[in-house]
Amino acid sequence: MSKKRYTVTSALLYANGPVHIGHVAGAYLPADVYVRYLKSKGHDVAFICGSDEHGAAITLQAKKEKVSAQEIIDKYHKMNKASFANFGINFSIYHRTSEKIHHETAQKFFKNLNKKNVFTKKHSKQFYDKKHNQFLADRYIQGTCPKCGYEYAYGDQCEKCGSALNPEELINPKSTLSGDQPIKKETCHWYLPMGKHEKWLKKWIENGELEGKILHDYKKWKKQVLGQCKSWIDGGLKERAMTRDLDWGVKVPIENANGKVLYVWLDAPIGYISATKQWAIDNNKKWENYWKDKDTNLIHFIGKDNIVFHCIIFPIILKSHGKYILPKNVPANEFLNLEGKKLSTSRNWAIWLHEYLEDFKGQEDSLRYVLCANAPENKDTDFTWLEFQAKNNNELVAIYGNFINRVLVLTNKYWDGLVPKQNSLTKYDKEIIQKFNTYPKKIEKSIKNFKFRDALAEVINLARLGNKYLADTEPWKLYKIDKKRTETIMNIAIQITASLAILSEPFMPFSSEKLKKILDLKTNKWDDASTLTISPNHKISKATHLFKKIEDNAIELQLDKLKH
Repeated sequence: MSKKRYTVTSALLYANGPVHIGHVAGAYLPADVYVRYLKSKGHDVAFICGSDEHGAAITLQAKKEKVSAQEIIDKYHKMNKASFANFGINFSIYHRTSEKIHHETAQKFFKNLNKKNVFTKKHSKQFYDKKHNQFLADRYIQGTCPKCGYEYAYGDQCEKCGSALNPEELINPKSTLSGDQPIKKETCHWYLPMGKHEKWLKKWIENGELEGKILHDYKKWKKQVLGQCKSWIDGGLKERAMTRDLDWGVKVPIENANGKVLYVWLDAPIGYISATKQWAIDNNKKWENYWKDKDTNLIHFIGKDNIVFHCIIFPIILKSHGKYILPKNVPANEFLNLEGKKLSTSRNWAIWLHEYLEDFKGQEDSLRYVLCANAPENKDTDFTWLEFQAKNNNELVAIYGNFINRVLVLTNKYWDGLVPKQNSLTKYDKEIIQKFNTYPKKIEKSIKNFKFRDALAEVINLARLGNKYLADTEPWKLYKIDKKRTETIMNIAIQITASLAILSEPFMPFSSEKLKKILDLKTNKWDDASTLTISPNHKISKATHLFKKIEDNAIELQLDKLKH
């Protein structure tokens, strides 16, 4: 297998509040599963993420909490970084766009593009709040969405239907600062005329082709991603302002641009690059290898509300700059709902990750499992506490955990924890071995195609196969009359257990680690899952339960929490 290089990004999280399960299911858990798989295959991976600490959302939250913008970003960066780490999301770096290296990188980008006349500088009339004496950035304006009629759409996008918007498109726009209808006032900004890029964008997105070379396999892109991009391009790409009248953000590095900062959707994606630079400095690597080498695979994990920015605006920026690679894939997820309703941070209709980790200590993998099994890969899905309980108890405990426990208990009971040898094989044994050796490839294929739900289903199917094998052969009965035959059965069962320890690691790293310690398994190589054999007389430890049953009272507490 040839080793490859990957730059994998997860959307920079706004540092204006805690991370919730909708965020996790959308852009962070799928990326972590993918990266863990890549690393188990021996690939070179930079897994990049961090806090998006600019934009109007930050200053809005600061006003709400009556503190400074700096206090807001410090508070939520620290909280979210810890939540991700405690949940097993294993970023190479979790950076900040407030860092000096980011400001310098973003400003250099702007200067480069400005020098090449990528932007158009022009005067225009923008929304202005007279009461607060300031221009209104996109997020400071709310109104009715022209696409779906949602009354609380922002000036940059509708959070209900996911449509990207301009403030001008909103019906009955209102200032979020005063609640008044804003006036129009003249100002000057740098615009990105996206229409100039339609031709190459269309070819690149729809066919994977750029300047006569095939750069990605468009057949592997999700239909909703291609569909949204096509809709934008076919509708004619409009120019978009790349600067804002704000006092918070990366300052526009041009003379006579006081009081202006870079548009957050110019600034934030460049944050992937500045984070990679910092990671490279910290780890004695060359950052250019991860962003400028044509053999590097760039993959963006995002939610559907960020498709346009990652598939149209950021690629225009990268190509216009020159020398940068474009993404091989942008596997955007749809939205996760909660108990039949849209997640809403303002209405506190959410499950906050840091609270889950407090309430369900040691059960990180239970949530990882359910969020992956129910991931909104191609359509919106719904998280319910009752389904969470059912999946944990009926699948993780009753299928996966049950199989592992039986294997470990029997091995310790009959052979004092020493792996028994494999004697002559029956036709049925050979069938089971043949079947279980197909699972690594099946799971791998689904992961490579970003079908993590399917991949996880096969992991559980492998545990099901193990349970069926034990149920059919009944080694606990057979031991009394045919020890040799029992040795073979348990030897095969232990090989399945070891395979599960490796194959489940991307999805459930905590329980995988526990299981590896019990088995004294030193490898985490994916390819070992179908070829490794645990030698006879290899010592394993006593069984401990990998998963705990979740009781009704724990679920009632969570449902009650949502009511308040």
